[in-house]
Amino acid sequence: MIDVSPKFHTLRYARAEGFLYGRPEVLRRVFEKTVPKGDVAEVARAAGIAAAKRCSEQIVFCHPVPLDWVEVGLEEHEKGIRVTAEVRAVWKTGVEVEAITAVTGALLNAYDMLKPLDQELSFGKVRVVKKKGGKSDFSDSFPVPVKTAILVMSDSTHAGKREDKSGKVIAEFLDSQPVKVGCYEILPDDRELIASRLKKLADAEGFQLVFTTGGTGLGPRDVTPEATLTVLDRTVPGIVEAIRKHGKERTPYAMLSRGEAGLRGQCLIINLPGSSKGALESLQALFPGLLHIYPMMEGKGH
Repeated sequence: MIDVSPKFHTLRYARAEGFLYGRPEVLRRVFEKTVPKGDVAEVARAAGIAAAKRCSEQIVFCHPVPLDWVEVGLEEHEKGIRVTAEVRAVWKTGVEVEAITAVTGALLNAYDMLKPLDQELSFGKVRVVKKKGGKSDFSDSFPVPVKTAILVMSDSTHAGKREDKSGKVIAEFLDSQPVKVGCYEILPDDRELIASRLKKLADAEGFQLVFTTGGTGLGPRDVTPEATLTVLDRTVPGIVEAIRKHGKERTPYAMLSRGEAGLRGQCLIINLPGSSKGALESLQALFPGLLHIYPMMEGKGH
């Protein structure tokens, strides 16, 4: 199976369809409700819903998805009977396979109920016709990559006593995003120095996005949030709320991070935790939706 633990929940939707083919006079009996075995439409609907709910038991690499809604319907069509299924869930992976499984389950049951009446009965053309949700729905493109800086806050790393790991993790993650890292620096845990560097990056050097890592805890030298707040024009609380929520689902220590985020002019500054694991999980929580802030600042809205 694919590891989906780094992903965040989004509203997922899929619609699929398939067709039942047979003699027109037999297919009409489905809607006339004169089939000897019973109400084909209702049985097929119930079977399709049940199939979607048990999809992961049949499809080897399918994750068990907590479905919020499944609907299956049958309608007359020039090709025969069209079976449609709609599936909705708030989860980490898409629900296309669940929708296809629902259609297939409905078709199999309809076939079983009608086969005594039509020896040439068949079904096919099962496909996904629409899907929504997931990271691709929240991605923004930019003609020029977002100019980005990484600041590592650590006395010991600045003194050369410890290797930087979190900054490298951030840089590696950003390599696959529409940003360009133009600054990578290590600073000591000095409030005035941190604030001064943030101001210069935003005001004089034209950086649009600055990630800091380290100094967000409760140690005596952890001053990154305080330094950041002195330079921000506006805070963006939802960013750090998303980071802490995502992290808290993985470790209780995430609630102890005091990171801040906000804007100085047109530059977005975000404090990430100092641990490499915490920094990576924070980025996974933020991208790709984070970059939507730039068209918003241009007045393009949502």
